[in-house]
Amino acid sequence: MSIECPTPHNEDEVVLLGHGAGGRLTAELLDRLVLPAFGGAAGPMEDAALLPGHRELVISTDSFVVSPLFFPGGDIGSLAVHGTVNDLAMRGAWPLALSVSLIVEEGLPLAELRAVLESLGKAAQDVGVPVVTGDTKVVGRGAADRLFINTTGVGQRRGPLHPSAALARPGDAVLLSAPIGLHGTTVLSTREGLGFESDICSDSRPLHRLVGTLAPLGAAVHALRDPTRGGLAAALNEIARDSSVAVEIEESAIPVPAAVASACDLLGLDPLVVANEGCMVAFVDPGAAEAALAALRSVPEGAQAVRIGEVLPPEPAGRVTVRTLVGARRIVDMPLGELLPRIC
Repeated sequence: MSIECPTPHNEDEVVLLGHGAGGRLTAELLDRLVLPAFGGAAGPMEDAALLPGHRELVISTDSFVVSPLFFPGGDIGSLAVHGTVNDLAMRGAWPLALSVSLIVEEGLPLAELRAVLESLGKAAQDVGVPVVTGDTKVVGRGAADRLFINTTGVGQRRGPLHPSAALARPGDAVLLSAPIGLHGTTVLSTREGLGFESDICSDSRPLHRLVGTLAPLGAAVHALRDPTRGGLAAALNEIARDSSVAVEIEESAIPVPAAVASACDLLGLDPLVVANEGCMVAFVDPGAAEAALAALRSVPEGAQAVRIGEVLPPEPAGRVTVRTLVGARRIVDMPLGELLPRIC
Protein backbone atom coordinates (compact mmCIF):
# COMPACT_ATOMS: atom_id res chain seq x y z
CA MET A 1 0.00 0.00 0.00
CA SER A 2 1.30 3.44 -0.89
CA ILE A 3 1.90 6.04 1.81
CA GLU A 4 0.50 9.53 1.48
CA CYS A 5 2.39 11.89 3.76
CA PRO A 6 2.13 15.33 2.16
CA THR A 7 4.10 18.14 3.74
CA PRO A 8 1.54 20.37 5.46
CA HIS A 9 1.36 23.99 4.32
CA ASN A 10 0.10 24.99 7.75
CA GLU A 11 -0.65 23.36 11.07
CA ASP A 12 -4.33 22.91 10.20
CA GLU A 13 -3.69 20.80 7.12
CA VAL A 14 -4.60 17.12 7.36
CA VAL A 15 -1.73 14.65 7.41
CA LEU A 16 -2.56 11.15 6.18
CA LEU A 17 -0.46 8.26 7.42
CA GLY A 18 -0.61 4.89 5.69
CA HIS A 19 0.47 1.43 6.84
CA GLY A 20 4.14 2.30 6.50
CA ALA A 21 4.01 5.32 8.75
CA GLY A 22 5.41 5.20 12.24
CA GLY A 23 8.38 6.28 14.34
CA ARG A 24 9.09 9.96 13.73
CA LEU A 25 5.95 10.43 11.61
CA THR A 26 3.72 9.10 14.37
CA ALA A 27 5.54 11.30 16.89
CA GLU A 28 4.86 14.32 14.66
CA LEU A 29 1.17 13.40 14.45
CA LEU A 30 0.99 13.12 18.24
CA ASP A 31 2.77 16.41 18.82
CA ARG A 32 0.78 18.42 16.23
CA LEU A 33 -2.68 16.94 16.48
CA VAL A 34 -3.44 14.33 19.13
CA LEU A 35 -1.86 15.77 22.28
CA PRO A 36 -2.99 19.39 21.70
CA ALA A 37 -6.56 18.18 21.18
CA PHE A 38 -6.54 16.46 24.56
CA GLY A 39 -4.63 19.16 26.40
CA GLY A 40 -1.73 16.77 26.93
CA ALA A 41 0.94 17.99 29.32
CA ALA A 42 4.63 17.83 28.56
CA GLY A 43 6.38 14.74 29.86
CA PRO A 44 7.70 11.31 28.91
CA MET A 45 5.69 9.15 26.52
CA GLU A 46 5.14 6.10 28.73
CA ASP A 47 3.68 2.70 27.86
CA ALA A 48 1.04 3.23 30.55
CA ALA A 49 -0.21 6.19 32.58
CA LEU A 50 -0.72 6.77 36.29
CA LEU A 51 -4.34 7.54 37.15
CA PRO A 52 -4.70 11.09 38.50
CA GLY A 53 -5.49 10.98 42.20
CA HIS A 54 -4.62 7.26 42.39
CA ARG A 55 -0.85 7.12 41.88
CA GLU A 56 -0.60 3.38 42.46
CA LEU A 57 -3.14 2.61 39.72
CA VAL A 58 -1.91 2.37 36.13
CA ILE A 59 -3.92 2.30 32.89
CA SER A 60 -2.99 1.42 29.32
CA THR A 61 -4.92 0.96 26.09
CA ASP A 62 -3.88 -0.56 22.77
CA SER A 63 -5.33 -1.75 19.47
CA PHE A 64 -4.20 -4.90 17.68
CA VAL A 65 -4.41 -5.26 13.91
CA VAL A 66 -1.86 -8.01 13.27
CA SER A 67 -2.02 -9.82 9.92
CA PRO A 68 -2.32 -12.79 9.71
CA LEU A 69 -4.56 -13.48 12.69
CA PHE A 70 -2.68 -16.70 13.49
CA PHE A 71 1.10 -17.18 13.41
CA PRO A 72 3.63 -19.58 14.96
CA GLY A 73 3.77 -18.87 18.68
CA GLY A 74 0.51 -16.96 18.97
CA ASP A 75 -2.46 -15.17 17.46
CA ILE A 76 -4.20 -11.82 17.70
CA GLY A 77 -6.11 -12.92 20.83
CA SER A 78 -3.19 -13.94 23.01
CA LEU A 79 -1.14 -11.06 21.61
CA ALA A 80 -3.79 -8.55 22.76
CA VAL A 81 -3.57 -9.84 26.33
CA HIS A 82 0.21 -10.05 26.41
CA GLY A 83 0.73 -6.63 24.86
CA THR A 84 -1.58 -4.90 27.33
CA VAL A 85 -0.25 -6.73 30.39
CA ASN A 86 3.30 -5.90 29.31
CA ASP A 87 2.57 -2.19 28.95
CA LEU A 88 1.31 -2.18 32.54
CA ALA A 89 4.34 -4.16 33.68
CA MET A 90 6.73 -1.59 32.22
CA ARG A 91 5.44 0.83 34.87
CA GLY A 92 5.93 -1.80 37.59
CA ALA A 93 2.21 -2.68 37.75
CA TRP A 94 0.49 -6.03 38.29
CA PRO A 95 -2.61 -6.45 36.07
CA LEU A 96 -5.99 -6.12 37.79
CA ALA A 97 -8.53 -6.12 34.94
CA LEU A 98 -8.90 -5.96 31.17
CA SER A 99 -11.52 -4.70 28.76
CA VAL A 100 -11.80 -6.22 25.28
CA SER A 101 -13.51 -4.62 22.28
CA LEU A 102 -13.87 -6.38 18.93
CA ILE A 103 -14.32 -4.90 15.46
CA VAL A 104 -15.32 -7.83 13.25
CA GLU A 105 -15.54 -7.70 9.47
CA GLU A 106 -18.69 -9.22 8.02
CA GLY A 107 -17.89 -12.68 6.65
CA LEU A 108 -15.22 -13.66 9.17
CA PRO A 109 -15.76 -17.41 9.78
CA LEU A 110 -17.19 -18.06 13.22
CA ALA A 111 -14.67 -20.86 13.73
CA GLU A 112 -11.82 -18.35 13.42
CA LEU A 113 -13.48 -15.87 15.75
CA ARG A 114 -14.10 -18.64 18.28
CA ALA A 115 -10.46 -19.75 18.10
CA VAL A 116 -9.24 -16.19 18.69
CA LEU A 117 -11.57 -15.64 21.64
CA GLU A 118 -10.68 -18.96 23.23
CA SER A 119 -7.00 -18.11 22.91
CA LEU A 120 -7.59 -14.64 24.37
CA GLY A 121 -9.54 -16.13 27.29
CA LYS A 122 -6.85 -18.72 27.98
CA ALA A 123 -4.10 -16.09 27.88
CA ALA A 124 -6.02 -13.95 30.39
CA GLN A 125 -6.59 -16.95 32.66
CA ASP A 126 -2.90 -17.87 32.50
CA VAL A 127 -1.98 -14.32 33.53
CA GLY A 128 -4.66 -14.33 36.22
CA VAL A 129 -6.39 -11.17 35.02
CA PRO A 130 -10.18 -11.04 34.47
CA VAL A 131 -11.82 -9.58 31.38
CA VAL A 132 -14.47 -7.40 33.05
CA THR A 133 -16.08 -5.48 30.19
CA GLY A 134 -16.02 -5.03 26.45
CA ASP A 135 -17.87 -4.30 23.22
CA THR A 136 -18.44 -5.95 19.84
CA LYS A 137 -19.11 -4.26 16.52
CA VAL A 138 -19.62 -5.92 13.12
CA VAL A 139 -18.75 -3.76 10.11
CA GLY A 140 -19.34 -4.30 6.41
CA ARG A 141 -16.98 -6.13 4.09
CA GLY A 142 -13.95 -4.01 3.38
CA ALA A 143 -14.51 -1.69 6.34
CA ALA A 144 -11.97 -3.66 8.40
CA ASP A 145 -9.49 -6.43 7.67
CA ARG A 146 -11.15 -9.46 9.27
CA LEU A 147 -10.68 -8.64 12.97
CA PHE A 148 -9.30 -5.78 15.08
CA ILE A 149 -9.08 -5.95 18.88
CA ASN A 150 -8.83 -3.06 21.32
CA THR A 151 -7.89 -3.68 24.94
CA THR A 152 -7.58 -1.53 28.02
CA GLY A 153 -5.75 -2.73 31.10
CA VAL A 154 -5.74 -1.48 34.67
CA GLY A 155 -2.93 -2.44 37.01
CA GLN A 156 -1.56 -1.63 40.44
CA ARG A 157 1.99 -0.79 41.40
CA ARG A 158 3.29 -2.60 44.45
CA GLY A 159 6.25 -1.77 46.64
CA PRO A 160 9.11 0.55 45.66
CA LEU A 161 9.35 -0.48 41.97
CA HIS A 162 8.33 2.70 40.09
CA PRO A 163 10.19 2.74 36.74
CA SER A 164 9.75 5.54 34.22
CA ALA A 165 11.19 6.32 30.80
CA ALA A 166 12.45 9.60 32.27
CA LEU A 167 14.53 8.07 35.09
CA ALA A 168 17.57 6.58 33.30
CA ARG A 169 20.80 8.04 34.67
CA PRO A 170 24.44 8.22 33.53
CA GLY A 171 26.25 5.05 34.57
CA ASP A 172 23.15 2.84 34.42
CA ALA A 173 23.59 -0.68 33.10
CA VAL A 174 21.36 -1.56 30.14
CA LEU A 175 19.99 -5.11 30.37
CA LEU A 176 18.05 -7.16 27.80
CA SER A 177 15.91 -10.06 28.98
CA ALA A 178 15.83 -12.25 25.85
CA PRO A 179 16.85 -12.50 22.16
CA ILE A 180 15.40 -9.94 19.75
CA GLY A 181 13.56 -10.02 16.44
CA LEU A 182 11.48 -13.19 16.82
CA HIS A 183 7.98 -11.72 16.67
CA GLY A 184 8.43 -9.38 13.72
CA THR A 185 10.24 -11.89 11.50
CA THR A 186 7.77 -14.67 12.36
CA VAL A 187 4.71 -12.58 11.45
CA LEU A 188 6.29 -11.22 8.27
CA SER A 189 7.49 -14.66 7.16
CA THR A 190 4.06 -16.18 7.76
CA ARG A 191 2.29 -13.36 5.93
CA GLU A 192 4.60 -13.36 2.92
CA GLY A 193 5.34 -17.10 2.81
CA LEU A 194 9.09 -16.65 3.17
CA GLY A 195 9.60 -20.03 4.87
CA PHE A 196 11.41 -18.84 7.99
CA GLU A 197 8.37 -19.58 10.16
CA SER A 198 9.39 -23.25 10.17
CA ASP A 199 12.51 -22.28 12.16
CA ILE A 200 11.22 -19.50 14.40
CA CYS A 201 8.11 -18.53 16.33
CA SER A 202 6.87 -15.38 17.99
CA ASP A 203 8.14 -14.62 21.48
CA SER A 204 4.69 -13.29 22.52
CA ARG A 205 4.29 -13.80 26.28
CA PRO A 206 3.42 -11.86 29.44
CA LEU A 207 6.27 -10.15 31.27
CA HIS A 208 4.68 -9.10 34.56
CA ARG A 209 6.20 -12.01 36.48
CA LEU A 210 9.61 -11.18 35.01
CA VAL A 211 9.24 -7.58 36.16
CA GLY A 212 8.14 -8.90 39.56
CA THR A 213 11.56 -10.51 40.05
CA LEU A 214 13.06 -7.00 40.04
CA ALA A 215 10.74 -5.72 42.78
CA PRO A 216 13.26 -6.34 45.63
CA LEU A 217 15.68 -3.96 43.86
CA GLY A 218 13.11 -1.16 44.12
CA ALA A 219 14.42 2.27 43.20
CA ALA A 220 17.58 0.79 41.67
CA VAL A 221 15.43 -0.13 38.65
CA HIS A 222 15.12 3.15 36.79
CA ALA A 223 13.42 2.40 33.45
CA LEU A 224 11.74 -0.54 31.70
CA ARG A 225 10.47 -0.80 28.14
CA ASP A 226 9.28 -3.69 25.96
CA PRO A 227 10.67 -3.11 22.46
CA THR A 228 7.60 -3.71 20.31
CA ARG A 229 7.07 -1.56 17.19
CA GLY A 230 10.38 -0.10 16.14
CA GLY A 231 12.23 -2.78 18.08
CA LEU A 232 15.16 -2.23 20.41
CA ALA A 233 16.23 0.85 18.43
CA ALA A 234 12.97 2.68 19.15
CA ALA A 235 12.88 1.65 22.83
CA LEU A 236 16.42 2.89 23.49
CA ASN A 237 15.84 6.15 21.62
CA GLU A 238 12.64 6.83 23.56
CA ILE A 239 14.33 6.36 26.92
CA ALA A 240 17.42 8.34 25.88
CA ARG A 241 15.15 11.19 24.76
CA ASP A 242 12.87 11.21 27.80
CA SER A 243 15.77 10.89 30.27
CA SER A 244 18.05 13.36 28.41
CA VAL A 245 20.96 10.92 28.36
CA ALA A 246 23.07 9.09 25.80
CA VAL A 247 23.09 5.31 25.48
CA GLU A 248 25.74 3.01 24.06
CA ILE A 249 25.25 -0.71 23.40
CA GLU A 250 27.57 -3.49 22.27
CA GLU A 251 26.60 -5.27 19.07
CA SER A 252 28.42 -8.42 20.19
CA ALA A 253 26.32 -8.59 23.36
CA ILE A 254 22.91 -8.47 21.67
CA PRO A 255 21.41 -11.97 21.18
CA VAL A 256 19.98 -12.39 17.66
CA PRO A 257 18.75 -15.90 16.75
CA ALA A 258 20.33 -17.31 13.58
CA ALA A 259 16.98 -17.55 11.76
CA VAL A 260 16.22 -13.91 12.60
CA ALA A 261 19.64 -12.83 11.33
CA SER A 262 19.07 -14.77 8.10
CA ALA A 263 15.63 -13.25 7.57
CA CYS A 264 16.95 -9.76 8.21
CA ASP A 265 19.83 -10.29 5.78
CA LEU A 266 17.38 -11.43 3.10
CA LEU A 267 15.02 -8.49 3.66
CA GLY A 268 17.68 -5.83 4.26
CA LEU A 269 16.49 -5.18 7.81
CA ASP A 270 18.44 -4.28 10.93
CA PRO A 271 17.45 -6.67 13.77
CA LEU A 272 17.48 -3.66 16.10
CA VAL A 273 14.31 -2.29 14.45
CA VAL A 274 12.35 -5.56 14.32
CA ALA A 275 9.42 -5.87 16.74
CA ASN A 276 9.41 -8.06 19.83
CA GLU A 277 6.57 -9.17 22.11
CA GLY A 278 8.32 -11.16 24.83
CA CYS A 279 11.43 -9.32 25.96
CA MET A 280 12.23 -6.09 27.74
CA VAL A 281 15.10 -3.68 28.21
CA ALA A 282 15.93 -2.53 31.74
CA PHE A 283 18.00 0.43 32.92
CA VAL A 284 19.34 -0.25 36.41
CA ASP A 285 21.82 1.29 38.82
CA PRO A 286 25.28 -0.14 38.02
CA GLY A 287 25.67 -1.42 41.56
CA ALA A 288 22.52 -3.51 41.14
CA ALA A 289 23.27 -4.87 37.66
CA GLU A 290 24.46 -8.32 38.70
CA ALA A 291 21.60 -8.75 41.15
CA ALA A 292 19.15 -7.70 38.44
CA LEU A 293 20.59 -10.18 35.95
CA ALA A 294 20.39 -12.96 38.52
CA ALA A 295 16.77 -12.05 39.26
CA LEU A 296 15.80 -12.01 35.58
CA ARG A 297 17.53 -15.34 34.93
CA SER A 298 15.62 -16.95 37.81
CA VAL A 299 12.47 -17.30 35.65
CA PRO A 300 12.08 -18.84 32.18
CA GLU A 301 11.17 -15.51 30.55
CA GLY A 302 14.56 -14.09 31.50
CA ALA A 303 16.78 -17.15 31.32
CA GLN A 304 18.87 -15.56 28.54
CA ALA A 305 19.12 -12.08 30.07
CA VAL A 306 22.34 -10.21 29.26
CA ARG A 307 23.97 -6.84 29.80
CA ILE A 308 24.15 -5.01 26.46
CA GLY A 309 25.39 -1.51 27.28
CA GLU A 310 25.42 1.51 29.54
CA VAL A 311 24.08 5.02 29.88
CA LEU A 312 26.51 7.83 29.13
CA PRO A 313 26.43 11.50 30.05
CA PRO A 314 24.19 13.52 27.70
CA GLU A 315 26.71 14.34 24.98
CA PRO A 316 24.44 14.99 23.16
CA ALA A 317 21.23 14.13 24.99
CA GLY A 318 19.05 11.54 23.33
CA ARG A 319 21.76 9.90 21.22
CA VAL A 320 21.99 6.10 20.94
CA THR A 321 25.12 4.46 19.55
CA VAL A 322 26.21 0.89 18.99
CA ARG A 323 29.80 -0.32 19.13
CA THR A 324 30.06 -2.68 16.17
CA LEU A 325 31.88 -6.00 15.95
CA VAL A 326 34.90 -4.26 14.41
CA GLY A 327 35.07 -1.66 17.18
CA ALA A 328 33.57 1.26 15.30
CA ARG A 329 30.60 3.27 16.56
CA ARG A 330 27.46 4.06 14.60
CA ILE A 331 24.41 6.05 15.56
CA VAL A 332 21.17 4.11 16.07
CA ASP A 333 18.38 6.41 14.89
CA MET A 334 14.73 6.29 15.80
CA PRO A 335 13.11 4.29 12.95
CA LEU A 336 11.64 6.75 10.45
CA GLY A 337 8.75 4.50 9.47
CA GLU A 338 7.15 1.26 10.54
CA LEU A 339 9.21 -1.11 8.40
CA LEU A 340 7.08 -4.12 9.29
CA PRO A 341 3.43 -3.02 9.26
CA ARG A 342 0.60 -5.01 10.87
CA ILE A 343 2.83 -6.96 13.27
CA CYS A 344 0.84 -6.18 16.43
